[in-house]
Amino acid sequence: MKFKYNGNSYDVIIDKKISNKNTYIRVNKALEVKVTTNYFTTNRFIESLIDDNYLKIANMLEMQLKKKKNNDGFLYLGKKYDIVYMKNKDIEFGENKVFFSKEFNVDNWYKKQARNLFLEHLESNYKKFSRKIPHPSLRIRKMTSRWGVCNIKSHVITLNLELIKRDEKYLDYVIIHELSHLVYGDHSSNFWQLVKENMPEYKKYREEMKEF
Repeated sequence: MKFKYNGNSYDVIIDKKISNKNTYIRVNKALEVKVTTNYFTTNRFIESLIDDNYLKIANMLEMQLKKKKNNDGFLYLGKKYDIVYMKNKDIEFGENKVFFSKEFNVDNWYKKQARNLFLEHLESNYKKFSRKIPHPSLRIRKMTSRWGVCNIKSHVITLNLELIKRDEKYLDYVIIHELSHLVYGDHSSNFWQLVKENMPEYKKYREEMKEF
């Protein structure tokens, strides 16, 4: 089964299981239309459901295409660079190009840059935070579905390594978000009011980050 949009065809992947009570449609990073449904759902019903939700699926596809475009190339602190492979032992930056060898460990380089930068931003935002909160410690790791996590009991804030690729304002937003969890463990209206108290423009940044 194919989903045709804007002159291109995208695979429709159907996942049928008896344990699935409902039917869900999403578009994944591989640009596949994934349908999760009950084992007894007919393909004819699925085709009809896709037709009825064509515009919604097209919008999900557009979002994934935008995310793919925003993640192509070499990204560092909000700027995109074209990669030029050289025999360099280290990494070098031009105005719009970055030079390194194919053997260069980019993830390790990102981790080294993130270690000091993330800690600097965490300390800065902690000192300016509007409420008295426990001093947090920092962990950095790659995460696929979250920009940050706060362990309320241990006061550990974990930040997604991928933030090193984005403008520093987004790093600050995620830090403010996680610091606010040291006051409110949920996402109640009080929590979001505290986030706003410390970053009035947070809604703008939060919306923009959906495209990453």
